[in-house]
Amino acid sequence: MNDHEFLVFLLQISALLAAGIFFGWVANRCRVPVVLGELIGGILLGPTLFGTLAPGVHGWLFPTSGAASVGRQALTRIGMLLFLFVAGMEVDLDHLKNRSLAIAWTSAMGIVLPFSLGLGLVFVMPGLLPSSSDRWTLGLFLGTALSISALPVAARILMDLGLMKSEPGHVVMASAMINDIVGWTLFGIILSRVAPRAGSDRALWETFGAIVAFVALALTVGRRAGQRALRSLRTHPTWPGSSIAVMIVVVLLAGSVVEVIGTHAIFGAFLVGVAMAENSGRRNEMHEPIYQFVMSFLAPLYFVAVGLQVNFINSFDAPLVLIVLLVACLGKLVGVTLGARLGKMPPRQALAVGFGMNGRGAMEIILASVALEHHLIDQRVFVALVIMAIVTTLLSATMMRRLLVG
Repeated sequence: MNDHEFLVFLLQISALLAAGIFFGWVANRCRVPVVLGELIGGILLGPTLFGTLAPGVHGWLFPTSGAASVGRQALTRIGMLLFLFVAGMEVDLDHLKNRSLAIAWTSAMGIVLPFSLGLGLVFVMPGLLPSSSDRWTLGLFLGTALSISALPVAARILMDLGLMKSEPGHVVMASAMINDIVGWTLFGIILSRVAPRAGSDRALWETFGAIVAFVALALTVGRRAGQRALRSLRTHPTWPGSSIAVMIVVVLLAGSVVEVIGTHAIFGAFLVGVAMAENSGRRNEMHEPIYQFVMSFLAPLYFVAVGLQVNFINSFDAPLVLIVLLVACLGKLVGVTLGARLGKMPPRQALAVGFGMNGRGAMEIILASVALEHHLIDQRVFVALVIMAIVTTLLSATMMRRLLVG
């Protein structure tokens, strides 16, 4: 990287971070999730607006090739990994001990119905199919995309409403956790088939077995070892800085292991976060340093950079957006609400749980970004999924407040 490329790199990172800070602040003032403001800032800074009004300046500041572009992509991808790590740290496995019947039904129905509708949508609407994907692969991906929930968004909404310790709060957190673990596992398997890593020629059953083994190891031996290591680090003279360095090293190594297995590093980052999650009474003390570093610096860079990938006006397909939004809401709301009712929850609480898990938030955006990067979906589907994530997140916060707080 020469001096000119380094200058461009510094300027583009400054622009991305400034947009994230400003539009995140605006979103917070409007009482919507900060990540949505960051995403909107990226759309305005990207080819949708800035690139249309000043294409020459935009092309100079955000080159698509060269050392400055590679540096930006590397930094934002590390931001993506560490965001999924802190998202995993929001998981509290102790929630599984509460209302096990409601959690089992809610999580199961919250996966089965959205997945079935997403898979069927591809066969009902062949026009969804990008030229580089086969129908079954795209169907499996879309089913997975509609099955996941946004655990960090759900946690933030519940904390803002003072409902984290309530019965609906426990069911939402535990069920969303199960949905996300299952969803990211499925996505990892799909990616291993669509974009196998160099030297990875394993059969599907071998890849599946390796991923399941990694999940089991992370949630048992890895969980105990990670928590023990964090507790010992508290006595280190350089605490809390030492904890940040150790966590980043572990995330990068886990991502490397998952890449060797044959899937994407994001899966490893999320599982390591789950493994290092502790009970809610100690979470702030143990995880606040890395959480603040990621959420104030790396995560905004990533979500603003998402807006640089696509021209959201040129790739906007209104019928497709409406259909994806309708199917996403129908599958999740009906599936989760029905599951909660089967788990003996009152109707109003069951519907609130449905809206709580319907918000896709940042998790959906990351999944869509990785799928676009590997040409699993085209830009029209990407835009539809991002818009669906924004709308369902706004609905989640609004309806949970009305149903549970009044």
